[in-house]
Amino acid sequence: MTSTANFINIGERTNVTGSAKFKKLILGDDYDAALEVARDQVENGAQIIDVNMDEGMLDSKEAMEKFLKLIASEPDICRVPIMIDSSKWDIIEAGLKTVQGKAIVNSISLKEGEEPFKHYAKLVRRYGAAVVVMAFDTDGQADTAARKYEICERSYRILVDEVGFPPEDIIFDPNIFAVATGIEEHNNYAVEFFEAAKQIKANLPYARVSGGLSNVSFSFRGNDPVREAMHSVFLYHGIKAGLDMAIVNAGQLTIYDDIPPSLLEPVEDVILNRRDDATERLLDAAEQYRGQGGQKREVDLSWREGPVQQRLTHALVNGITEYIVEDTEEARANATRPLDVIEGPLMAGMDVVGDLFGSGKMFLPQVVKSARVMKQSVAYLMPFMEKEKEEAGITEDSNAGTILLATVKGDVHDIGKNIVGVVLQCNNYKIIDLGVMVPAADILACAKEENVDIIGLSGLITPSLDEMVTVASEMERQGFDVPLLIGGATTSKVHTAVKIDPTYRKNQTVYVTDASRAVGVASHIMNHETRAEFLKETRAEYEEMARRHAQGKKQSARAPLEQARANKYVVDWSSYQPPVPQFLGLKTFETYDLAELTRYIDWTPFFQTWELVGKYPQILDDAKIGEAATQLYNDAQVMLQRIIGEQWLTPKAVIGFWPANARGDDILLYADETRHEVASIFHTLRQQMARSSDRSNFALADFIAPEETNTPDHLGGFVVTAGGVEEQVKRFKEAHDDYSAILLQALADRFAEAFAERMHERARKEFWAYASEEAFDNEALIKESYQGIRPAPGYPASPDHTEKRTLFRLLESEQRIGVGLTESCAMLPASSVSGLYFSHPESQYFGVGKIGKDQVEDYAKRKGVPFEEMERWLRPNLGYES
Repeated sequence: MTSTANFINIGERTNVTGSAKFKKLILGDDYDAALEVARDQVENGAQIIDVNMDEGMLDSKEAMEKFLKLIASEPDICRVPIMIDSSKWDIIEAGLKTVQGKAIVNSISLKEGEEPFKHYAKLVRRYGAAVVVMAFDTDGQADTAARKYEICERSYRILVDEVGFPPEDIIFDPNIFAVATGIEEHNNYAVEFFEAAKQIKANLPYARVSGGLSNVSFSFRGNDPVREAMHSVFLYHGIKAGLDMAIVNAGQLTIYDDIPPSLLEPVEDVILNRRDDATERLLDAAEQYRGQGGQKREVDLSWREGPVQQRLTHALVNGITEYIVEDTEEARANATRPLDVIEGPLMAGMDVVGDLFGSGKMFLPQVVKSARVMKQSVAYLMPFMEKEKEEAGITEDSNAGTILLATVKGDVHDIGKNIVGVVLQCNNYKIIDLGVMVPAADILACAKEENVDIIGLSGLITPSLDEMVTVASEMERQGFDVPLLIGGATTSKVHTAVKIDPTYRKNQTVYVTDASRAVGVASHIMNHETRAEFLKETRAEYEEMARRHAQGKKQSARAPLEQARANKYVVDWSSYQPPVPQFLGLKTFETYDLAELTRYIDWTPFFQTWELVGKYPQILDDAKIGEAATQLYNDAQVMLQRIIGEQWLTPKAVIGFWPANARGDDILLYADETRHEVASIFHTLRQQMARSSDRSNFALADFIAPEETNTPDHLGGFVVTAGGVEEQVKRFKEAHDDYSAILLQALADRFAEAFAERMHERARKEFWAYASEEAFDNEALIKESYQGIRPAPGYPASPDHTEKRTLFRLLESEQRIGVGLTESCAMLPASSVSGLYFSHPESQYFGVGKIGKDQVEDYAKRKGVPFEEMERWLRPNLGYES
């Protein structure tokens, strides 16, 4: 959950009781199309999907099992949790037995009394799921705030005190009911929900609040503009009251600030029950909006007619740099000191930006543009301030605090860290950015010298996690007493609580989800009134999380390695002849056409870099973030033309193919087709989760013909790079244009991924030629509709980063295309991609997950690496305490 999203969006369309389309597909046994419904929800921003198969004409239990099994084989769907929704326990239990990962049960309640409630709660806990608890008891559904809270509190006490249910796994649904129905008793339903949510969040620790949003507007079905406005207004006030998540179609939300005043006022009157005639007034207003869409605001220069304070605020909010120098000079001429311009109108404008960002009315790309305006204004003022200092002996300017940021040793990725730094600078924090691959000694030496208030560490690859533990341990040893912030793609709150926090006890370690949370965390820390309580609450939360994690590890079941191997994925090699590549050895591409690669760009992850969640191109029309996404996309297209026209990037690639066979969980690469000499070995890891009889324990070696079959097989490998962008990024930063610097880094990453996609396509069609007639458009390529896979070392199917060393040595990547590895096996330049090519039509992606000590010992022995060292590299995948 982030402040840019404001709530967890639970996708509602995979529900046969709520979606006529989905119901028709399931009844028609068209599960492929039904999967597309689920995929569309995830791609359009659903962080959870609700699956319901309650239909009289269905074998609902069978349908639930079948659909969840299909979801489990779709990596782009199963990456989000599943909410198993049914009114029948046997269907829920069937789902719990089938679903992968941590599920959410929707729902249980006290409607049948306490004993059945406890019974089902214990079963949910046994399956390790979270649960939605309805505000429903033997007297019926709760409609008043008092009844809602009373039932939720009673349920909470039973779950936590008697059942031992983890409180963080409890989600209360205090019932969203329809308002404006014409029945007077219904008028206060939304207010009652808000009041109940406030009480739940204030008194029932760790519990979440959810609800079915569409219920509130049921009286206006058929009038989408009014329903969308009611949903947005309900969310706006509900989130403030404590609403954490909702079952909602995000595509049917309008931006709160875009609701016309003539509609907003009567809608708020209804939602907040502000007047006796609210329903009648909304019915009158609704007639004007039936069938209408939102109106776009015109852009003009009328804002230039306002006073300079208003102009500066407008420029900051809208990211307009054209007039910033002249407006800054006007403000300086009217001020006593140049610093007064920063501390006065500029910070006042940035306060507006911060408020809009924090309330979800402004988005990250817009905030970074605001920072560009701010920096250019400050850069103009700097010579005046320096001169003033020289003449009057004025000391250092004040700021909200000093924060040191660094990407830890061995890691080269810093886009996220750069965004965090920009957002914090917008809020008047002094940022010291040490860059990438920074050793612990350098971080701590700088922190002492600059007397920083906070240290922030970033990392993308899994070895960075251990390096963060090293930094934290050194902070403890050297007696540091400043908060330590942890962030980056590979980090998590659980890892922070379990591994980092215990090593640094003199102050507190805090996990920061993303840039949108950084300001809130920093402000709590720097505020003397909130600091102590914030750090105390964080420590207590992390200690409890670590305790529960340890308890969960003891309870988790792992299959012994030999049992997992006995349940390997079995390919019928007797009826399959593996394809032979067109060449063996290496092929190098010294350059590549950038314009050609643009056709292979997957834009969806580009928007995710900027914390805009949704599938491209639909995201451009999204009711909430579409405008911001479109502006960002247009800026990216302009920069793309500069990248291509001015050749800012130099794409290079090396690919290779080798004769191969599998020996157990290892893949042998031979020196030539005689297959007498083993030239190298790729070591793979096997899943060890306890499986039912119809599910295999996968390893990548399963997709290569075993040597005992005497079937000659092959393996491919690749490294591609978009080239380094450091010099151009540096020029942008020197021009106080962080927005363009981050935009360029994000586009370089997209080019690298596009290059990997293009080279894999050529491998399939030309160089290995097992799919020479393949004809997929870019959307099908993004969905991986083709035969074969390209798993990368360090990712779920092959989590050991050190396997890159073998790949890079075989491909001679540093000598041929200048792509090397850091000591932590991060690729340098950063905008690079590597991996292996598998051709077998049954090859598929999977996650190895947690593994047992027996496999780590076996794996270390196979690789000839000390056990302790192998544990360190595989730490995120260890299913036991090391």
